[in-house]
Amino acid sequence: MISVKLLKLTLGFGIMVSLAAFSYGQNDDASLRAIAMNPEHSREQRIDAIRQLYPQFASGDSLPQRTICVWDVMGRNGPVYAAAQDQQSQLLELGVQIELEAYTNEGVLTDDLKAGQCDAALFTGIRAREYNRFAGTIDAVGAIPAKRHMHMLLQVLASPKMAERMEQGPYVVMGVAPMGAAYVFVNDRSISTLAKASGKRIAVMDYDPVQSEMILGLGGNPVPTSIVSAGSKFNNGFVDVLPAPLVAFHVMELYHGIGEQGGIIDYPFSQLTLQLVGRKEAFPREVAQLVREDFARRLNEIEQRVVQQTGEIPQDVWIKIDAEDKREYQKLMQQARIELRDRDYYDGDMLRLQRRIRCKFEPTHPECSARLE
Repeated sequence: MISVKLLKLTLGFGIMVSLAAFSYGQNDDASLRAIAMNPEHSREQRIDAIRQLYPQFASGDSLPQRTICVWDVMGRNGPVYAAAQDQQSQLLELGVQIELEAYTNEGVLTDDLKAGQCDAALFTGIRAREYNRFAGTIDAVGAIPAKRHMHMLLQVLASPKMAERMEQGPYVVMGVAPMGAAYVFVNDRSISTLAKASGKRIAVMDYDPVQSEMILGLGGNPVPTSIVSAGSKFNNGFVDVLPAPLVAFHVMELYHGIGEQGGIIDYPFSQLTLQLVGRKEAFPREVAQLVREDFARRLNEIEQRVVQQTGEIPQDVWIKIDAEDKREYQKLMQQARIELRDRDYYDGDMLRLQRRIRCKFEPTHPECSARLE
């Protein structure tokens, strides 16, 4: 018979061996994750590490298939869908087969993402705030004055150090693409400032009641609308003021609504984005990181697409405003950001990061010492 002492010794040795093997496995996975998340390693090394971590992404006849739903007002013929097609080959390299589904209704797309019909979805950053408040605050009013600020911000967000902030609940932000600046289109050139918009009919997104509250606070009359119907409402005179990206001038034919009396206020109130939001169960952190970096690498290419789609904007439609009016815009937009941060609509950490970037380019601005955001 085996003595009790020998049995204890045997069991103890077995447990030690098992724990050592388990610890080795953990350390091995940790090393692979470190390689996969480190941009200093080659892309090939990082992809190889991902395939070892997740064998289902290894090359073969049974690569996992994922459905990415793409919002584009022009459906399969639009520029957003075309850009998404370019991403297919990138994801295939990572071991993922992608099927694209085009949506012209952004609300239906987000419902399908929640229902699990989409493994990921590409749609506006304003709407993406529901899935990640940090990344959804990128589009905050007045937070990113110009293209150079956006470039710096997107490079920061592509860092592996930000990976945790790009996750919220079951979702992960896999990429951010700039759509260009948003401007205020008006049907009357006398509406050249926010103060002069008092009493005017102003288009707001029908899914976001906070926008209506902001317009009411400025003395305007909010008119809920969808992205698809916003252009026709402006062109047919149902709204006097329409905030929109410049690309809408031609795509939505907003020159009809501008007519002879209207124009575009020559001061961007926001930098808009498209965001690729995925389900974490379908796209592991390491895969999402490589996709974000790819978005950042292709930043100039993406912006060039936006420029091409925007086309030429006639000089005579611009409504110039003086320096005093610009300062008033900045003040009102900062007040709005702070109020919406305090209501947990905007993310305070993102607003703080954006302020630091603004102060990087303009360190003598009063906000840099006041630090209200």
